Amino acid sequence: MKNKKHLIALDLDGTLLTDKKEISSRTKQIILTAMDEGHIVVIATGRPHRASIDYYKQLGLNTPMVNFNGALIHHPNDRTWDFAMHTPMPIKTAHRIIDACYELDVQNILAEVMDDVYLDSFDEEIIDIFQQTQNEPPYVIGNIKHNLKEDPTSVLIHPKEEHIEQLRNHLNDYHAEIIEHRKWGAPWNIIEIIKKGMNKAVGLQKIADYYDIPKDRIIAFGDEDNDLEMIDYAGVGVAMGNAIEDLKNVSKHQTLTNQQDGIGIFLEEYLNIKVKTI
Repeated sequence: MKNKKHLIALDLDGTLLTDKKEISSRTKQIILTAMDEGHIVVIATGRPHRASIDYYKQLGLNTPMVNFNGALIHHPNDRTWDFAMHTPMPIKTAHRIIDACYELDVQNILAEVMDDVYLDSFDEEIIDIFQQTQNEPPYVIGNIKHNLKEDPTSVLIHPKEEHIEQLRNHLNDYHAEIIEHRKWGAPWNIIEIIKKGMNKAVGLQKIADYYDIPKDRIIAFGDEDNDLEMIDYAGVGVAMGNAIEDLKNVSKHQTLTNQQDGIGIFLEEYLNIKVKTI
């Protein structure tokens, strides 16, 4: 089994990437060796394409990618890829959510349409979070309800801490049939919203079907609640040592942390990979 072709899905933040947002040299070497041995490696992240493509290139990938937690599934090197899917939320729903945010006087609202970014009010800290590439597209800053004219791929809300529960209850009470929402980990109390039914497992299943890889040969790594469906879906769902407890509970395997080459060490052992030393 272990010498057969596997599909390996990698979350980025807190998983593939160290706390310095880098791919360690050991893990990178093991991933490259796995690819040389015929295994297929894909990135599955909540990040947009523009904030993932540098890591895709660092690994020399030529595979599809899952962005926005499944709301965008595409092939960066093949625009004609038949399985590509962009599933934004309806703009009417986005506008209603924005109205509720204005009533709660949230700190900020950000919307993304693929790689176009709309920000309700200028905030250097928020821009720093999203300014993840040197070729960052210009932000449209100003009244987001007025400026946003297309169905957004995602909407992110930065509420005041005392309003988080009230906002999430509102989303559940009025929009649960249309959207999914998740809260980012500390230190950011950001609520991320995408269309209902979208998650990383949806994207991973499409890619597995494309490569004709059975579920028991899908290895997926993650650390946060946006990885839950993917880790549960994969035949070999692996929680990082630094993962939240809920993810560890649904995972079939656990490995070391993102700071300890957790991905590389697991793949080396599970796939019996022999890395050449120079």
